[in-house]
Amino acid sequence: MTKNVLVTGGNRGIGLEIVKGMLSKGYKVLMGCRDEESGLEAKKDIVGGDLHIIEMPLDNETAIVDAFVRAEAVYGPIDILINNAGILDDTSWKDVNAESLSKSMQVNVNAPLTLIQQSLPQMIERGFGRIINVSSSYGSFAEGLKGPLCYAVSKAAINALTVKMAAVVDEAANGKNIDVTVNGMTPGWVHTRMGGSDAPKTPEEGADTAIWLATMEEGGPHGKFLKDREPIEW
Repeated sequence: MTKNVLVTGGNRGIGLEIVKGMLSKGYKVLMGCRDEESGLEAKKDIVGGDLHIIEMPLDNETAIVDAFVRAEAVYGPIDILINNAGILDDTSWKDVNAESLSKSMQVNVNAPLTLIQQSLPQMIERGFGRIINVSSSYGSFAEGLKGPLCYAVSKAAINALTVKMAAVVDEAANGKNIDVTVNGMTPGWVHTRMGGSDAPKTPEEGADTAIWLATMEEGGPHGKFLKDREPIEW
């Protein structure tokens, strides 16, 4: 049976390449977009594959849940969740306020948590699931949280969420062999609207590790932070 993949922020950049990669491997892909129009525009360049547009604004918890429930009602359970959408607020730490930090946390952390809460219990129950959180080395303690404050703190938080939810899976398994994994990955510095034109990596290269994690066989990484398919330090 074809597995269902939900990719947030799937209409451009790395997310669009993840969508294309998963389609090429025969998955049914639900492209999560802020608005349907942007999804339909992106779809024009995609030939073939089982692709569906899901309007899912990530700035509102109720809207996320409503969109998720509708998507599952129409297309069936989500087997693979790729939390790719993110925002990069480069406001100087001296000028950051509660509102700007809250906005970054909502899109980069709270929205992924809401989607995990919606999908993970059923994944555990069915005994199969893949959750991939797209993070950044700017959120890595090992690399000194070098990014702008809002971005670095929110990406460090999504890393913490990844570790916690992987532990939740292990606890729920309770010794049973269930094929559910939760991982984080950094695409590296990628030539996208967010990454800028000086970035050395193509969007396809940035998407590779997420696609690999989403499609791996049982026994692959779990509770890890990866770059170029290799574990790195948190």
